Amino acid sequence: MQPHNDTLLEIHDLSVSFRMYHHGLEQTKLQVISDLQLTVAPGEIVAVAGSSGSGKSLLASAILGILPHNAAVSGHLHYKGQELTAERQRQLRGTEIALVPQSVSYLDPLMKTGPQTDGHRRPKPVEKRSALFRRLGLPEQTAKLYPFQLSGGMARRVLVSTALLTDARLIIADEPTPGMSLDQALEALRLFREMAKAGKSVLLITHDIDLAFEFADTVAVFYAGTTVETAPASDFRIGPAALRHPYSKALWQSLPQNAFHPVEGFQPYAGDLPKGCLFAPRCPCKTTQCTTQVPPMREVRGGKVRCYHGT
Repeated sequence: MQPHNDTLLEIHDLSVSFRMYHHGLEQTKLQVISDLQLTVAPGEIVAVAGSSGSGKSLLASAILGILPHNAAVSGHLHYKGQELTAERQRQLRGTEIALVPQSVSYLDPLMKTGPQTDGHRRPKPVEKRSALFRRLGLPEQTAKLYPFQLSGGMARRVLVSTALLTDARLIIADEPTPGMSLDQALEALRLFREMAKAGKSVLLITHDIDLAFEFADTVAVFYAGTTVETAPASDFRIGPAALRHPYSKALWQSLPQNAFHPVEGFQPYAGDLPKGCLFAPRCPCKTTQCTTQVPPMREVRGGKVRCYHGT
């Protein structure tokens, strides 16, 4: 698979499985991501939306090469046109590619937050860090505190600062806003937007999709470990009429401001995936073809959709 020259990160046919013990010493393979597709261009914010268990955080770990030892990865991961091998992932991790992790436990409990945000940079960007802390509503003394002295929201803002103070070209932000007030979350997203305007790229993994719609350029919708739609964020601001996949429309309609209308059924477990389209058991548009054949990703109205009936 040859990558495009105008993309920073390009992912094709990514699959991730885990080797697990089933009965006693009997091993089995659990497929959690299948044929996932995603591209991120320079200066672009791509928001990844989907319910819990859809593979969003696993994607971040696969890009960085920090999956557990029992994981098996196949497919194509390209960064700046070159394959992301394990060795290249080690070289780029924390330098060219930075992570805002989902868990605040990533902060070292034995180190004050100031040195953790500064990392190994020389000279230490103290003034830049102080300005960033102020923008995120962190008190001046935050740099002198240990992680256990921070509230959950403060710890998340420190993690955001850690990534923003790097010279990384790609920021992977995994659920960066939970625990923040609305104003703090908006300020964090404005900072990501400023980074994008400066030519950097952001992969924003989030449950706060209504906020993501306002700041992202592109939205990728995940379901049961695969990409079902990628579309301009403006389509999500318009609503179901502009969207292509039935699940994307259902996701939009389930938001509180859109009548909080849930779709019947539930996302399938990774160990018990249905044949054909993974959304077919819940889809009002399904046909026999949907329940027997896996639909390919295809281009529709300036976006991409994995659906035989997406228009």
